[in-house]
Amino acid sequence: MLGKKLVTAQKRGETRALCLGLGMVACSMMMYFFIGITIVPFYTKSVWTTETVCKVLKANIKDKVFCPNREGSEDEEIFPYPCLQVWVNLTASGQEVMLYQTEDTLERNPKCSYVPDKLDNSKEVKARIETIASNFKKYQTFPCYYDPGGTQTNVILSRLYPSKGLLFAFLWPTLMFTGGCLIIVLVKISQYVSVLSAWQ
Repeated sequence: MLGKKLVTAQKRGETRALCLGLGMVACSMMMYFFIGITIVPFYTKSVWTTETVCKVLKANIKDKVFCPNREGSEDEEIFPYPCLQVWVNLTASGQEVMLYQTEDTLERNPKCSYVPDKLDNSKEVKARIETIASNFKKYQTFPCYYDPGGTQTNVILSRLYPSKGLLFAFLWPTLMFTGGCLIIVLVKISQYVSVLSAWQ
C-alpha cells in the first residue's frame, strides 16, 4: 500500500516537473518571438554601426521649435522646446557633421540634436537642455557612431539597441529555455531509471 502511494506521488511530481519544463520552454519561445519582432528589426535597420571619436565644434541652442507628430500619435504630443544643435568633427573622415542623441532623435526632429520627453514644466526642459549643451562644451571629445556605408552623413551619440543590449535581451530566454530542457531531460532520465528498476 505504501509502495503504491510512493509511486503515485512520484508520478505526480514527475508530471508537475514535466509541465514546468514544457512551460519554461514555451515561455522562452514566446520571448524569442517577441524580441525578434520588436528589438531585432530596430537593431538591423540601424546604419550607425561603427564607433569612432567625435570632437565638438559648436553647440548652440536656437529658438523654440515644435516636436513634430510621429505617425499615429495624438496632437497632444506636439510641444515647444529649445532646439539644441551640436556639430562635431568626425575623426574617421574629418567631416563636420551634426550629432544626434539616438536614431530615434533623427526621426522625431532632424533639426535638433536632442528631443526631450514631454514635460509640463518648460523651465525644467530648458534647464535640462542647457545642462546638456554645457556638458558638450565641457567634454569636447567622446565616442560616437557613424554610418560606414555613407548613406547617413550624420552621427549619433548612442545606439538604441547596441550589440551588448541585444545579447542581454537574448540571455534570459536562453537561460529559461536551457533550464526547461534540463528539467525535461532529468524527468525522462528519472522515468527511465524507474522503469529499469521495476523491470529488474
